[in-house]
Amino acid sequence: MKKIVFYTFICIPLLLCSCDLLEKDNYEAPEETIKGEVVDVATGERVLTDQGSEGIRVRLTELSWGTNVEHNDDFYCMADGTFQNTKLFKGNYHIELTGPFIPLTRKAEDGTVLADESKTIDIAGVTNVKFEVQPFLKIEWVDEPTISDGKVTAHIRVKRGVDKNTFREKIEPMGGYSESFLNLTDIQFFVSYSSSVGYRSRDERWSTQIEYSGDEFDTQFGKIITLQSSGTIPAGRTVFVRAAARINYATPVGSGTRRWNYNEAKEALVP
Repeated sequence: MKKIVFYTFICIPLLLCSCDLLEKDNYEAPEETIKGEVVDVATGERVLTDQGSEGIRVRLTELSWGTNVEHNDDFYCMADGTFQNTKLFKGNYHIELTGPFIPLTRKAEDGTVLADESKTIDIAGVTNVKFEVQPFLKIEWVDEPTISDGKVTAHIRVKRGVDKNTFREKIEPMGGYSESFLNLTDIQFFVSYSSSVGYRSRDERWSTQIEYSGDEFDTQFGKIITLQSSGTIPAGRTVFVRAAARINYATPVGSGTRRWNYNEAKEALVP
């Protein structure tokens, strides 16, 4: 009889423990969705990007548990300037974007907030959000790419998305300002079999770049720039091409990451 009582006392805590474990496993999985787009405030056009860490970074911080919390894992916009996350818990979130545009949140060196254009919203069900930004550059196709002897030739035009005075007005109060921030440093011509062509999805055999020093490019803004692939692309293949350019300014400040502005991808069949 003593043995029966003893076993009963042991089993009861085990059963209670098992119930607790089951309860912890029964939390609902995150299923709320945020859909967003990033557009040029001046034109309403989407800010095209690269789908990787050099592109537009999205940072969500759930505030439902208080303000002293860690942000969610960062994710990145798609090439067309849109973003989506379908695995979020319902709650109140702060959203900060970092990309090739005037920083949404700007602070002085002493930490004083100069401007804050980030967003704080409630996410429940499917929640849509739009960010209007000032892109550093705008890259335009002049005409359709052409192919001859396995090489792709393209013509583009690069314009400033934000003029020098506005750039200085918004960036200089943050401290450490330099006129060199506005210098265009390079133009990339990405070629790939993938439609998601860009820095993260390029074929180095055919992709090319043009580098510029100092303010060398300043006289070329608004003019036609000719780009050409390298090597010889095999006949009968379909490739995708895309151009990108960037200035000598890192976002976030101090990160060392200078992000490209892009144009849209074009498809080309090699005869």
